[in-house]
Amino acid sequence: MSIGMIDRKSRIYIAGHRGLVGSAAWRALVSAGFEHLIGIGSERLDLRDRNSVFNFMRSIRPDTVILAASRVGGIMANSMHPAEFISDNLQIQVNVMDAAQTVGVDRLLFLGSSCIYPKHAEQPIHESSLLTGPLEPTNDAYAIAKIAGVMQTQAHRRQYGVHWISAMPTNLYGPGDNFDPETAHVLPALIRRFHEAAESGAGTVSLWGTGTPRREFLHVDDLGRAIIRLLEVYDEAEPINVGVGKDITIRELAEILAEVVGFSGTIVQDISRPDGTPRKLLDISRLNSLGWEPQIPLREGIEATYRWFLEHKVLVYQRGHHRVVRETAR
Repeated sequence: MSIGMIDRKSRIYIAGHRGLVGSAAWRALVSAGFEHLIGIGSERLDLRDRNSVFNFMRSIRPDTVILAASRVGGIMANSMHPAEFISDNLQIQVNVMDAAQTVGVDRLLFLGSSCIYPKHAEQPIHESSLLTGPLEPTNDAYAIAKIAGVMQTQAHRRQYGVHWISAMPTNLYGPGDNFDPETAHVLPALIRRFHEAAESGAGTVSLWGTGTPRREFLHVDDLGRAIIRLLEVYDEAEPINVGVGKDITIRELAEILAEVVGFSGTIVQDISRPDGTPRKLLDISRLNSLGWEPQIPLREGIEATYRWFLEHKVLVYQRGHHRVVRETAR
């Protein structure tokens, strides 16, 4: 298979097609005219079950695999459950990649995370910073699993000559996110916290940490478009960053969210909670050179995400967090 325009009739398996990232990839591929997308829910296929994954992959024999399935969570979830985060993610990655190799998948995109980079990496973080220093302790188990995924794509490239690649997105948000106030990432967790405070008339909302760490936030639909671009034009062993190229403090983010949601009370810093990495801004020059740039401004994306939250609030509260449902495998 040569790298270039992907046949719109090719079979593309999206592992994790109901999650935040997988559902965005699905939307982007449908919008781009792809006709044969394959997904299967975790209630039908546990990606940690090696034999089941191999049997499923043999049954569908995809042309391309997008590996977006992952156990994810915010800073507190990572801190409290490191064993599950490293074990589940390693099993998912190894099973899907080994099964893909067995059926001859030549094009695979592994989606990692910007947390793979050292805690004190030079900013903005270039891809070459990988493995140059210690990780952030609050999510090091998850990061190690994702680093292993990068290494596995590289190992398959070297041994089998396949066109497998890996991409490292920055902090993501958008429709289908986890809005649980304790386990979610900071942006969706704060949307829910501010919403509930505004509804109840509460005078204060707690913001974890000092509010000074800086983060960049990428709307997941921008990532969806980046996924297609990378599958068609990128073919290197080194992982490639996907971000927006600018960041804000957590306090600034909270103030934007409060304004969008309509919370007019006081934001109180809870310094007993961890800050995490001081700054995590990605260098996206390599992706920019491939002709991709983010299209959704942060405030516009937050407003759209809040509208989605309001429209799906019943499901969000019923399930703890809601995952966008897609049709399962053909």
